[in-house]
Amino acid sequence: MTDAVDVPFELEDRAVYFPRAETLVLADLHLGRGAASRVQAPIGGEEDVGDRLEGLLAARSPETVVIAGDLLHSFSRVPRGVDRSITRLVDSVEGAGASLVVTPGNHDTMLESVLDGETTPAYRLADGETVVCHGHESPPDDVRDATRYVIGHEHPALEIDGRKRPCFLYDPGGDGRAASLILPAFTRLAGGRTVNRLRSSDLQSPLVGDLDGYYPAVHDRSSGDVLWFPPLGESRRLL
Repeated sequence: MTDAVDVPFELEDRAVYFPRAETLVLADLHLGRGAASRVQAPIGGEEDVGDRLEGLLAARSPETVVIAGDLLHSFSRVPRGVDRSITRLVDSVEGAGASLVVTPGNHDTMLESVLDGETTPAYRLADGETVVCHGHESPPDDVRDATRYVIGHEHPALEIDGRKRPCFLYDPGGDGRAASLILPAFTRLAGGRTVNRLRSSDLQSPLVGDLDGYYPAVHDRSSGDVLWFPPLGESRRLL
């Protein structure tokens, strides 16, 4: 483990909060994924997503909540009960006095049928420096001047002592390269892709650079601490 990396954001659960922009960002909720599970009441399903989001809203009181893509799971239909989950999510955000923005992901082909709120391919935070998008494709031209990108899509996880933990990956940028933060999937139904064994070419996002330079971070829910690790190129040899 390394000393905490100097960052302009705060990591909590599987989400990130930007104090300057008063914005909470989370990705890959995959609502409806539980309908495909063989377990009748899968741990980490829609109720769990709603409960954890409400906890973050109460703790952070953001002005804006941004979903960085894949709010939905199914490409071709909306499973029964997803509309109720969407209603709860919207009501929770509005009830907390925040506005909701969704940057659609590759799974969100049915999004317009269940969500009336604002959607945009990429969203620039109030700090003027940070742009949020799902990450499955290149961002629009008008946001390619960003200092920092926040994306989902990749579902990163870090294997520690034989146990897989959802993790954040952060590239601080430099030398003309924008910083980038990859979020873990917010749903706990997503097992995650173990980054210990991945190379840059294994990931799909055009916004992901050299994985060896990304700092992994794990939020410990029991203590509330964020554990930062050395860059992945070094961490692979230590874990």
